[in-house]
Amino acid sequence: MTSPAPAAHASRLSPRAVGLLAAVVTVAIWTSFIVIARASADPARGGSLGPFDIVYARLWGAGLVLLPWGWWLSRRARLAGQGTGSLGGLSPLPLPITARVGIFGGLLYATLAYSGFVFAPAAHASVLLPGSLPLWTTLLALVLLGDRISWGRALGLALIVGGDVLVGGASLLHAFDGSGVWRGDLLFISAAMAWSVYSVLVRRYALDAVRATIAVTAMAFVVYVPIYTVLVMGGWVAGHVFAAPWREVLFQMAFQGVGSVVVSGIGFTKMIQHFGPVRSTMITAVVPGLSAVSAALVLGEPLPWNVLAGLALVSAGIVFGVRKVAARPVVAPALKGAL
Repeated sequence: MTSPAPAAHASRLSPRAVGLLAAVVTVAIWTSFIVIARASADPARGGSLGPFDIVYARLWGAGLVLLPWGWWLSRRARLAGQGTGSLGGLSPLPLPITARVGIFGGLLYATLAYSGFVFAPAAHASVLLPGSLPLWTTLLALVLLGDRISWGRALGLALIVGGDVLVGGASLLHAFDGSGVWRGDLLFISAAMAWSVYSVLVRRYALDAVRATIAVTAMAFVVYVPIYTVLVMGGWVAGHVFAAPWREVLFQMAFQGVGSVVVSGIGFTKMIQHFGPVRSTMITAVVPGLSAVSAALVLGEPLPWNVLAGLALVSAGIVFGVRKVAARPVVAPALKGAL
């Protein structure tokens, strides 16, 4: 009897390896995202595109990849008698789920985050965007998924919140001295809240990484792109996306769309599937230190004492927050309220 050939799946990565790879890729792209978004959206740096122009380019870049993919998945499901797609077949998920993940993970996150970079430096985004995620995600998972908070995770969250307060609180103290940094800080925190809702919805509905990312893009594209096109071409909004150098627009489409949405979107959702929403957002809290240092080196932005102290607290919070807790089955309660 001949020996059996090696199984085809023997060379595939284990679920743990996939989760770790997704974490590395996501952290790398998120770190680059903060530096590049600040360099692009900051008016003082002479960029041609405003924050809403960057959102427009982001959606076109992601849409060119994901919308045909979504249409193919929806068509295949219909042929198999499983027609659950929506938005004319662009999203492979039902409309209620597509709308929820698209509003929070697509429209709100992108518009709030890019607007924040107009007012606040990258170091503030480094702490308040990924740094706020564990807090909001933990609270939402506690209410919507029935998750429990261990003492180690609670301590980690307290340290991360302390870091956020050191950075954002200092800006609020100068709210009336003519500085608009506090506006950016609030926008960053709001963007983190929107992304946390998305991450909990992914866990709540046990969404596949690819389908969730396609649904987010489809919803945001269908709502945002036509409206913004009409507003800019009609002169009701001072957008520059149609007058900016084409190389700049293509770069934003490639990095913000393909990189930040397609690659890191799928990667982050894979992280949620392996680590869960709370531990995933804890892992991404390594982004503050990496992106703050990168911004100082690449953009020449200062790192004042409160930002450095905030980064130290957030980093310390990671040590406690990502500790593995005993697994237990979670029976998710029905979603409450508008979610």
